[in-house]
Amino acid sequence: MTYGYIRVSTDKQTVENQRFEITNYSVKEKLTIDEWIEETISGTIDPDKRNLGKLLKKAKKGDIIICSELSRLGRNMFMIMSILNTLMAKEIMVYTVKEGYKLGEDLTSKVLAFAFSISAEIERSLISQRTKEALQRSKAEGKVLGHPKGKCNSHYKLTGKEEIIQDMLIQGYSKNYICKLLNVCYVTLNTFIEKNKIYYPQD
Repeated sequence: MTYGYIRVSTDKQTVENQRFEITNYSVKEKLTIDEWIEETISGTIDPDKRNLGKLLKKAKKGDIIICSELSRLGRNMFMIMSILNTLMAKEIMVYTVKEGYKLGEDLTSKVLAFAFSISAEIERSLISQRTKEALQRSKAEGKVLGHPKGKCNSHYKLTGKEEIIQDMLIQGYSKNYICKLLNVCYVTLNTFIEKNKIYYPQD
């Protein structure tokens, strides 16, 4: 099976440009698109909550996924590397139109898959380290971390972490990932972001 994957972040963008690029590419490569996967959603959303996640689960060894560019898979490098590592492990090939990548066909791809795996592990460690350092810095500055005694309002659990949250959002980390790091539910984080008008990119 050959899949054409298209993702746009807003309704203002059109899927037709990406469809045109992928169609032209498939003709040149003498491939036939068996199924199109399209979605209008931010690349910061976890793949499991996107149509991409469904594609990753049903794609099998030898299948090909064609996208206009790697950034369509995810917003940050960590997410893209994780997705590619999963695909390489399942021996699913990934072709990109703009970069001209053909991942999964040769020894180079296997080397890249290993590099993706190692890089993802390093990135996880760096994220954890940066978060711990930021939390320690906030604590040293006297900012309240967690629930103050006698308080149950979830707002206090994130008080003092505005800069940490904004920094991670700008870097492209998903809200779900930040929730796990800060040990709060999605609703709590979202409410805190809106209440404190924390900026984050939508794409």
